[in-house]
Amino acid sequence: MSKHHSSENHLLLIEKVLLLKSLSIFEATPETVLTEVAEILEEVEIEKGTTIFKVGDIASCMYIIHKGEIKIHKDGHTLAMLKENDFFGELSLLDTDSRSADATANTDVFLLKMNQEPFYELMENRIEVARGIIKTLCRRLREQNVKNIENSLRK
Repeated sequence: MSKHHSSENHLLLIEKVLLLKSLSIFEATPETVLTEVAEILEEVEIEKGTTIFKVGDIASCMYIIHKGEIKIHKDGHTLAMLKENDFFGELSLLDTDSRSADATANTDVFLLKMNQEPFYELMENRIEVARGIIKTLCRRLREQNVKNIENSLRK
């Protein structure tokens, strides 16, 4: 049985646009552009317990959680529990480096998958999309820097 199977609850384009608008990565992107982003999203349903990707897998897509919960983990340690309206794997939209952690469906999940190639094409024409992802990555880098400083002060 395939880990990905077709969805019976297809989302309307407007529902995808509203979901995108709720994400920090796209909060400053106009709805007209979000419509273009929504058109490149692929709907994916994954059963509870299924591994979505593993450490070392070549990355070429980002996921947005519409329903369900995803566990991001590495070497037996849970790094994050992600729920509805969270996203993960966004680094792979810019870089095809390997995955740095495992992602497993903690429940049955309904995801929207954004592949790198169509995203690149969209970024070429829509600077707002590029700005959004750069802003999100900068925020996450700053958060990681704070964690690194806190960890070094504890030693």
